[in-house]
Amino acid sequence: MWTKPEQVMENFVERPFLLPPTLSDSAIPGVYRTPLQRSADRLVLVGHGGGSDSANKQSGYIVSIAGLLAERGIASLSIDGPGHGERATFRFEGHPGELDRAWASGGGTEGVVADWRAGLDFIEAEHGVRPTGWWGISMGTMMGVPVIAADTRIRCAVLGLMGVWGSIGPELERRAPEVTCPLRFLVQWDDATIPRATCFELFDRLGSTRKTLHANPGDHAEIPAFEFEATADYFARYLK
Repeated sequence: MWTKPEQVMENFVERPFLLPPTLSDSAIPGVYRTPLQRSADRLVLVGHGGGSDSANKQSGYIVSIAGLLAERGIASLSIDGPGHGERATFRFEGHPGELDRAWASGGGTEGVVADWRAGLDFIEAEHGVRPTGWWGISMGTMMGVPVIAADTRIRCAVLGLMGVWGSIGPELERRAPEVTCPLRFLVQWDDATIPRATCFELFDRLGSTRKTLHANPGDHAEIPAFEFEATADYFARYLK
């Protein structure tokens, strides 16, 4: 159901919603963002990163991506991932295992898939079916790979900053071949969080025959602004 009144931003309108729990005990808080000046004929699901208290559906770069998409007539949908944002049950302090704990709190991988499918079902019921894509890096890729593999409504994707790495690595490795839509994959060459070799391994395992890898110098959170702009253009092209 829709919750707070809609909020008008610089170039989009934001409407919060709250959905019943799927495979966990926590309800699913989300936001739906639509272009301010024109109707939205396409939709992108935007997944946030993880492992910090500031990582959620309202993270600065998530809002920026929503704005870039809105400029191109594309709506966006974001929900709080397990253990993040309004679903947080503890504060992130940089201890080992915190992201695993958060992930498990939402029902693990199957819970993530169920949550995003519920969000997309809700928006389609309210606003109709449209060509749909996925944008998500870091934890957004942890969520995105299984969601894309499970839901054929997603026609293209932007992924990255994640590899066959950590406790989720085997699950990503197993599901990656089932991701067959066109995709763009972002890598930071000097990433001190996710070893770039593991990112290359995940990219190689993704099943799409139409995929490109974009690597730039810099640490995990130092993706150049032009890459963000280019990803919005990518959806404008592939979601026609």
